[in-house]
Amino acid sequence: MDSAALRETEAEKTTEFPIPAGCFAERVTSVKHYTDNLFAFRITRPQSFRFRSGEFVMIGLPNAEKPVFRAYSIASPAWDEEVEFFSIKVPDGPLTQHLQKIQPGDTVLMRQKSTGTLVNDALTPAKNLYMISTGTGIAPFASLIRDPETYEKFDNIILTHTCRDVAELDYGKELVTALRDDPLIGELVEGRLTHFTSTTRETSPVMGRITTLIENGDLFKALGTEPFDRENDRVMICGSMAMLKDVKALVEKAGLKEGSNAEPADFVVERAFVG
Repeated sequence: MDSAALRETEAEKTTEFPIPAGCFAERVTSVKHYTDNLFAFRITRPQSFRFRSGEFVMIGLPNAEKPVFRAYSIASPAWDEEVEFFSIKVPDGPLTQHLQKIQPGDTVLMRQKSTGTLVNDALTPAKNLYMISTGTGIAPFASLIRDPETYEKFDNIILTHTCRDVAELDYGKELVTALRDDPLIGELVEGRLTHFTSTTRETSPVMGRITTLIENGDLFKALGTEPFDRENDRVMICGSMAMLKDVKALVEKAGLKEGSNAEPADFVVERAFVG
């Protein structure tokens, strides 16, 4: 029996319900809770699972005949031996009310095909790549900033992360700090990755919604850069619906054109959400 079949057999032994067709049944390897509302976890990666950094995949739990699946951005890069996710905790969420209770050794279901617009292929090369995120919207960027291809295509990477409270920024801060010492791409990151954070509720060095900071120019002043410009800048956007709409309007006002896998251009928006 090959390793994939063995994992599925073991998973079925530990769950009451059969594994649905077209799904991987993977083991949770680690879980870390950052706040009462946020946690990250990693699962084993099937040998046959391929994805591009920045894509999302449908995941669920083997707790029903017809389990609930939700779209989750993959936070680990395409080269990682495991699959990482960063999730909110919704008390009455059909999936997250159960998912937030997982422990190492538990089983998570994952569909076999990934997809998404927040990939390097959907943008044309440029000097600067802005990754604009709120909350768990940082997840696909956690994948992309760990991928060497990102640094091959863009000279400077600016990751922005806005949350209500300071503790909600910890996942991104840990990630960027560890990245600088990463043996694979630590040298690529040096002097080229900027991490900009702000909060909207709890007091921090930079306060305000990212849309406000873009609109009033404070983001660019803090970074020492010029406002969005189509010749030099590319933008990826992931977060709340309101933020997506507002930032999209701002980049379009600056003259940037929306790209896709079929027609790469200047900016892309992710519309997959967790619940």
